[in-house]
Amino acid sequence: MKDLFSDDSKQYQRARPDYSPAIVETILKYVNRRELAWDCGAGSGQFTQRLAPHFQQILATDLSAAQLAEAPHLANVHYEAAQAAECPLPSQSVDLVTVAQAIHWFDFDSFYTEVKRVLKANGVIAVIGYGLIQAEQTELNELLQQLYFETLKGYWDAERRYIDESYQTIPFPFHEYTTPTLSLDYAWPAQQILNYLQTWSGLKHYQKLHPEQQPLAALLDFFQQQNKQQYQLHFPVLLRIGSVSQQ
Repeated sequence: MKDLFSDDSKQYQRARPDYSPAIVETILKYVNRRELAWDCGAGSGQFTQRLAPHFQQILATDLSAAQLAEAPHLANVHYEAAQAAECPLPSQSVDLVTVAQAIHWFDFDSFYTEVKRVLKANGVIAVIGYGLIQAEQTELNELLQQLYFETLKGYWDAERRYIDESYQTIPFPFHEYTTPTLSLDYAWPAQQILNYLQTWSGLKHYQKLHPEQQPLAALLDFFQQQNKQQYQLHFPVLLRIGSVSQQ
C-alpha cells in the first residue's frame, strides 16, 4: 500500500470532502450486529467518526501514523498504524469492514484474505469512495476537467483508474448488494476548492517534477475574476457492499 498523504496530513483532514449520513444509512441496512467495526485505510478519521455512533467499538487502521494523529478522539475508537493486510483483530470478530477512498491503493488479494478472516458469518464489507469533483458552473467545471484530464495526464498513479471506473473494476469476491445512486453535495468558497485540489496525488507528482510551473494558474485567474462567495459542487459516491455469505 502506498503512503502518499502523510506529508500533508493536516491539509488532507481539513480539505477533503466529508461523508454523508446517507452513505452510512445505506451500509447499516445490511449490518445485523454492531459490536465491532474495522475501518481500514482510515486516514484522519473522516469516515470513522461517521461510524462511531453506531458501534460499540471501532478499530481504525492506516499505514500513516501522521494521518491517524489528525483523527478525532472518540471514546469507542482505537486508532492503530497497520498495513491493510495485517489486522490485529481476532478471526471472526468483526461485524463490518469499511474502506473509504483507499482500497485502490491496496493489494486486493492479501486484503480480502484478511477481511474474510476477521468477518463474522454474514459480516459485511463496504467499499466507499467519491469520483471526480463536478461544478455546476460550466466554466469552472471545464477548468476542473482540463486540470484533471489534460494538465495532470500522466501524473496520476496507475491505481487512480479504479476511481475513474467508479470502483466497478476492482475485484469484489463477496455476495454483493444493490446500492442507490448517491452524491456528496457542497457549496464551497474558492479557497476550499483550491485547498482540496492541493491534496490530489496527481498534482503533487506534477509539482515535484515541475516546481517552476503553476498548474492551478487558470483556476486562480478564474476565481480572481469572479464575484462569487461559493460554488455548487458534487462528488459522485462510489459504493459497493457485500457479505461473506448470503443473508
